[in-house]
Amino acid sequence: MRVSNSHLQQLTIFTTVLTGGGIGTMYYLLQQTFAGSDYHRLAVQELEACPVAMESLGAPPLKVHNIHLTDRYNRVDKHTAQIKIPVTGIKTGGYLCASSLRDPNTNRWNLKQAVLKLREGNVIDLLSPPSTTADGIDADQLYEQTTLPARSRR
Repeated sequence: MRVSNSHLQQLTIFTTVLTGGGIGTMYYLLQQTFAGSDYHRLAVQELEACPVAMESLGAPPLKVHNIHLTDRYNRVDKHTAQIKIPVTGIKTGGYLCASSLRDPNTNRWNLKQAVLKLREGNVIDLLSPPSTTADGIDADQLYEQTTLPARSRR
């Protein structure tokens, strides 16, 4: 049985379009899942509640972008979530790095850490914000601290 080249080309185009549409749909649904999660929402609320961070970004308006799915920093399992959310304002942008734990009793997420890392290198700890922006702090060292008190919003 012979199949013409035009039929093979049509099949190839159809398969490519169908695969691309499926991948695009999966990407969109994953981003919606992250954006709708409690650990994501808590981190963004903490950023919006910090006037120093909002002023540093030049917000409002605050633009919260999709997370990078290939970034190894982003890890989520049943009990812990660690995400890096790209954010921008009028002045500058940066990453909102958040770490959350799920309380096994209440099944609610508690924000353990929230740090805003600006493009210029400044770092603002959102759970204990300074009166002015932080200069000269090693962002990775600040984020890795685990002595900050856990906070939750209901």
